[in-house]
Amino acid sequence: MTLSSSFLAEALAVAHRAADAAALGIHARYSSHDFSVDAKADATPVTEADREAELAIKDVLRARFPDHAFLGEEHGREGESDFLWLIDPIDGTKAFVRGYPMFSTQIALMHQGDLVLGVSAAGEYGERAWAVRGGGAFIGTNASDGQRMRVSDAIDFGPMAAVSTGNLKSMATDPDRWQALGSLVQRVGRIRGYGDFLHYHLLARGSIDLVIESDLNILDIAALAVIVREAGGIFTPLKGGTIDLDIRDALAGTPALHAEALALFNP
Repeated sequence: MTLSSSFLAEALAVAHRAADAAALGIHARYSSHDFSVDAKADATPVTEADREAELAIKDVLRARFPDHAFLGEEHGREGESDFLWLIDPIDGTKAFVRGYPMFSTQIALMHQGDLVLGVSAAGEYGERAWAVRGGGAFIGTNASDGQRMRVSDAIDFGPMAAVSTGNLKSMATDPDRWQALGSLVQRVGRIRGYGDFLHYHLLARGSIDLVIESDLNILDIAALAVIVREAGGIFTPLKGGTIDLDIRDALAGTPALHAEALALFNP
């Protein structure tokens, strides 16, 4: 089934409204630091703001799409449908807890296993990025002032290339990939760890050229993958192939640099 442009436009508008609804509670909690912190089973933190924001997002989405399914970071899977909304209410809870604005709300739509829509709302940082399949990628301070984004034209890992890394714990246990990362670091002009939403936003607007990350899940990157792809980039797992619900690492970049890095990490 091919989704119409009108459906995607409407779904995007609803996703923006859902992100706005979440932002109200997140901002109130963040600005007042009024929340307690619990540890989840994987030892990562969760707050009332995470749980409340996910419910606020679902309320907006469900009001328009009552038959769709949901997969949320805090409340798990609900329903079965060809349409699955992927929700991370606060991606970067550790940053939220520690009081710096490097966190975002991630909302994506998957249709029959394909990612078709993404909204990455980083209100406290002051920007929001979004995209739908076939419609390009945009960034602005809110949904009404978007500017189109495009990845850079970088074609090699020379002195002008900029690479950002995220979590690398699992990669550090793989000697071959760790060595491959080391060889890449020696070749590029700039290596940084912007992390979470930020390095994908920077990639999509051409400010950096490649992102490498392990130890993640689909909710961390679903919306960002749509945004990077619609900006002209390539986004896959480190081994290449398609993105699915079981993804655990990511390689995203300009077409030329992604291809070269993919070969480097998978000799």
